[in-house]
Amino acid sequence: MSLPKRFPVHGNVPDTARRTNEKAGRQMKLLHTSDWHLGRSLYGRNRYGEFEAFLHWLSETIQQQGVDALLVAGDIFDTSTPGNRAQELYYRFLCRVAASSCRHVVVIAGNHDSPSFLDAPKELLRALEVHVTGSAADNREDEVLVLSDPAGAPQLIVCAVPYLRDRDIRVSEAGESIEDKGRKLVEGIRGHYAEVAALAGRKRKEPKAKIPIVAMGHLFTAGGQTVDGDGVRELYVGSLAHVSAGIFPKNLDYLALGHLHVPQKVNDSELIRYCGSPLPMGFGEAGQQKSVCLVTFEQTRGRARGSVQLLDVPVFQKLERVRGDWGEISARLFELSAEGSRAWLEIIHEGDEVIGDLRKRLDEAIEGSELEILRVKNMRIIERALGQLHDREKLPDLTEQDVFERCLTAHEVPEEQRPELLRTYRETLASLSDDDPRAE
Repeated sequence: MSLPKRFPVHGNVPDTARRTNEKAGRQMKLLHTSDWHLGRSLYGRNRYGEFEAFLHWLSETIQQQGVDALLVAGDIFDTSTPGNRAQELYYRFLCRVAASSCRHVVVIAGNHDSPSFLDAPKELLRALEVHVTGSAADNREDEVLVLSDPAGAPQLIVCAVPYLRDRDIRVSEAGESIEDKGRKLVEGIRGHYAEVAALAGRKRKEPKAKIPIVAMGHLFTAGGQTVDGDGVRELYVGSLAHVSAGIFPKNLDYLALGHLHVPQKVNDSELIRYCGSPLPMGFGEAGQQKSVCLVTFEQTRGRARGSVQLLDVPVFQKLERVRGDWGEISARLFELSAEGSRAWLEIIHEGDEVIGDLRKRLDEAIEGSELEILRVKNMRIIERALGQLHDREKLPDLTEQDVFERCLTAHEVPEEQRPELLRTYRETLASLSDDDPRAE
């Protein structure tokens, strides 16, 4: 892989981008994206073609929009040990962006990422103006970045706060209740953001300029929207650390969040947002319009004012969930075949008829087409199985909580004991995730 010829990164801005910046005066553009999950598969199908197409589209969009800084708010990879192909996509993309008009890239780790893996090449990447924060810094100054314009003047301050692990933000004490743990987690997150925002405020006063302060984060806000099958995990113990918008400091001009896959505002604020995942991570997201956030700051009366525009991400591989009785399913499959669709499908049979050879019927219905069926759920057979694992249902279809709940049922655990056991089980899962060396 050849490195871009441009050193330092601030030099050689293409003429088109330079004219755009000069015309815009003191305008600055950020692009906020997150939750790429490079390397993720879908029911056994790899998705590298989609990831590559998205990253190509993203690099083209950065150039076309004259973006000054790219913010990637966590979950770059799907696992803490990404494969070679996923790594290649990541590093090739960073080199392309470094050779473009975009002067800065800021990357933080999400809960799926390995902090040490992301941090390992950070000194090398810094030469390309790619700033990486994999783990919470002992010195909060290291999380506060002052980014400069082509002339070397401060233009943006970024509080690059990664996913804060349980051990980063609270000290465990014997005998504490679930409520105590939740309170400590939220206060730890609040305190961390208060520290970095205060440092950012002091840095903004040093050059005596009203440059914008942007914070990044990878967390779950209270009321955040998720969808079935999106793979979004609880970050701590159950829902204890679903933080409210009120914990974030008031001096932030924009908050770029990752973790939730549905594009959404937080507390109806235009400037506190999840951009969402750029690809649908499961069939529950199939009908969702994916997007990235283009944030433009204009200097107005001595203060930077931000506005947000959602840029729609193209569909690189269509997914569709087809549900209903056999008549409805077969009719839809006929429509898709007639259209020449190449969609990947999830079939959910919900009719009253018990169809034992459902898979055979489906294969016959799509024969000769470009359609592919990745998953089949025969609800009537599942219901008749009374919650037992059917031989057509695969273990990857179930979450850790699904398996535990089935164990409780199999062992006839009384209903009144289950809530406390479930809370303890979630706490154990969170603890194991934090202590697993592969997650570091």
